[in-house]
Amino acid sequence: MPADSSAGRAQGWTTPADLRTLTLKAWSNGALLRELLDPSGAYPRRRTLKRPTAAALLRDYAEARAWAAGLFDAAGPFTLETTQVGRNTIGANHLPSAVVFVSAQDEIAFAGKAGDAARFVELAEGLAGLDPMFRAWALRRPLKLLDLGADALTAARIALWLRDNPEPGVYVRQLSLPGVHTKFIEGNRTVIDELLGTLSAKTAGGDAPEAAVEQVAGVATEAGSLLGQPSPRTPAARFAARHGFLHPPELVRFRSLDAAVQLLGNARDVTVTADAFSTMSLPVTKVLITENLVNFLALPERPGTLAIYGGGYGFSSLRDAAWLRDCEVVYWGDLDTHGFQILDQLRAVHPHVVSVLMDEATLLAHRDVWGSEPAPSTAALDRLTAGEAALYEKLQNDAHGRAVRLEQELIRWDWALARLLG
Repeated sequence: MPADSSAGRAQGWTTPADLRTLTLKAWSNGALLRELLDPSGAYPRRRTLKRPTAAALLRDYAEARAWAAGLFDAAGPFTLETTQVGRNTIGANHLPSAVVFVSAQDEIAFAGKAGDAARFVELAEGLAGLDPMFRAWALRRPLKLLDLGADALTAARIALWLRDNPEPGVYVRQLSLPGVHTKFIEGNRTVIDELLGTLSAKTAGGDAPEAAVEQVAGVATEAGSLLGQPSPRTPAARFAARHGFLHPPELVRFRSLDAAVQLLGNARDVTVTADAFSTMSLPVTKVLITENLVNFLALPERPGTLAIYGGGYGFSSLRDAAWLRDCEVVYWGDLDTHGFQILDQLRAVHPHVVSVLMDEATLLAHRDVWGSEPAPSTAALDRLTAGEAALYEKLQNDAHGRAVRLEQELIRWDWALARLLG
């Protein structure tokens, strides 16, 4: 009958499960994988065990014996050192005092990750075969390399191509590399930039820089791309500009809610480039931005009013439209933490924006259609009004329920119209 490997846990003695937890921690932070490429001298690695005292032996000899047997049964990937305990009380007993992993491979085997480790080494060698500098990236990002698998080699080939073709002057879609398509590049921009940064270190000297990425308005963007900074606006556009690719222009869709306001002939619903939108001068006094397409299409006639179909955090297309400063600008977003974060970021460019249907009365009047926000924002927002800030804090703190959200399309239309037209 096998020994109980959990014996001694209640006493605080180190069990095989405790050892495995320590080993998995070293795996999870990449330390074990790094040892395979760049041994640090940490092995043989000795881990001291918490073990029974002489008094514990005297008090509960059977449990101490089961504890020791559990460790001896688990030995194989590691060896056990023992020490003599209880000679003057219960008689000399040799109990495990430390485990020793001779090599990183042994500790990896103990964690049950030998297959993953072999795959990592294979991938790291594949990267180094493309360029030896990629070995430095594998050391920094071992778990990312494992997660990407063969895609890491594809990303590396793109990085090499970008190094050798710094100003391609074509669209990303036109990049002719086997197995490479637009969606792959879109999904792996950060990794490609990291790998290219590693290559850049070859000529610049020193450690390779990580890709400059930060969180702005809940989405990943590169440093220097905050609203108010020069174009390009979106992550895809910034990637294209950084590497000399062409990129489709950002678009703005808008509707005239006033039949007397001519846009393009008789057209009332128009889409233009963001650059073209920034140069327009329309005879309107009010602009209503909404994030929902049906709401955008359903808005009723309103003198001197223009409706803009927003795009979540993509509202940066409105950044350069200076003529909006001469209009009353109203923003209608989802009633959740990200809705307020979008409002806050919009005010970074147009401070005079006011919100509508983003108040506590609207929220509480639609309790029956509340949803749950998957990942509420925790950002500190300093451009909200007192009322907006108070509701934002309540949503963050689950004052009305866990991760409450009210999507704007679920607001009753009679309720919405009364406030939109009031």
